[in-house]
Amino acid sequence: MALPPLRYVDVTQVEHEGQTLVCLRDPEGIVEEPILLSPAGFFIASQLDGQSDAEQIQRAFSLSTGGRTLRDGDVEQVVSFLDDHGYLLTPAFLERRETVHNTFRESTVRPAYLAGKSYPADASALRTYVDALFSRSGGPGQAPKELAEDGTPLRALVVPHIDFERGGQTYAHGFARMAAAGRPDTVVIFGVAHAGPPVPFVTTRKGFATPFGTLDVDVELLDRICDGLDWDPLEHEIVHRTEHSIEFQAVMLAYLYGPSVKILPILCGPFLSERDGLEPDVDSSVREFLARCKRAFAVSDKRITVIASADLSHVGPTFGDDFDVDDAIIEQVSARDAGDLKHVTQMNPEGWYQSVMMDENQRRICGLNCIYSTMKCVEGLVDAGEIVHYDYAPDPSGGIVSFANVILP
Repeated sequence: MALPPLRYVDVTQVEHEGQTLVCLRDPEGIVEEPILLSPAGFFIASQLDGQSDAEQIQRAFSLSTGGRTLRDGDVEQVVSFLDDHGYLLTPAFLERRETVHNTFRESTVRPAYLAGKSYPADASALRTYVDALFSRSGGPGQAPKELAEDGTPLRALVVPHIDFERGGQTYAHGFARMAAAGRPDTVVIFGVAHAGPPVPFVTTRKGFATPFGTLDVDVELLDRICDGLDWDPLEHEIVHRTEHSIEFQAVMLAYLYGPSVKILPILCGPFLSERDGLEPDVDSSVREFLARCKRAFAVSDKRITVIASADLSHVGPTFGDDFDVDDAIIEQVSARDAGDLKHVTQMNPEGWYQSVMMDENQRRICGLNCIYSTMKCVEGLVDAGEIVHYDYAPDPSGGIVSFANVILP
């Protein structure tokens, strides 16, 4: 009898108590706890395609290891372990997923998914934690004590979406500049849909809960953009449930302003093709959506700031490279990032895309589309920008992630 298939999972190799193990994580967030498998256990898991039975997997293991054999019951034990933890595509899992999705759909608020996991869930503890991001090494200094209320808000800015622990000093540079400018009424956040939905943009009407209060969505602005489209940007809003790229910005905005600022959360899926490796081949739905955004912002009497929640390069073994990261690699990455970002400071969205795609995006810049979208929305309103801070951080599994703060005033 064929065994149930393994779900789509994130896989990394880790060292644990002196052993090399394989860590599986659920990118959907239905199962929140990762699991560890031995290399042999992972081989068994990787063979679970919904068509193979235990005997076939045993034969495949023997062939791949030069004659080594699995003990009786090893395959069944691994299958049982995966099933118990929700990593197999079974009817029980599908029911579990549907329950989670229905709970999200019925809620009027998008819960703070990472509160208590990636940052403190208690408001007082979180304020102390964020205050410290400003004064840490590489940060801008003291946390903002007073906010500019009547000045002109920033038109746009690029900030990271890496976790606060690794990129907090760069967040702090961006939000220090926001605090020194005027208070916006609405902040449009272009984030990265890491789950890869089959549409170019995904938005939601759900307010974003944070320990500092819930940021409501500017529904009027959302409707002005979306009404009349021949596709539905809310159809795949479930990807907002666990996506961190907008959540981290919501936390920082609520830290500064509390719930007095509204947001427009927009996740960017894949929409720029790699035609000729250079030119952005933007389909009509992308062009229309961004044109609608630009028109809606231009005619609104609200003070609007646009944020690109974007990391830059992802380089090293954990991202699929066959080399370790050393000083020479870091220097090369930094130089290429600087060349890309020059086009952002020059407000040249097509130049930004061409620069990133010069090598077919070998550095895996995940913020490609949200930075492009942000620039297209303020094109003609901003002459030039400024790189305020650039940095990189190690990935725990081997590699680096780079990020920057760019101000487009």
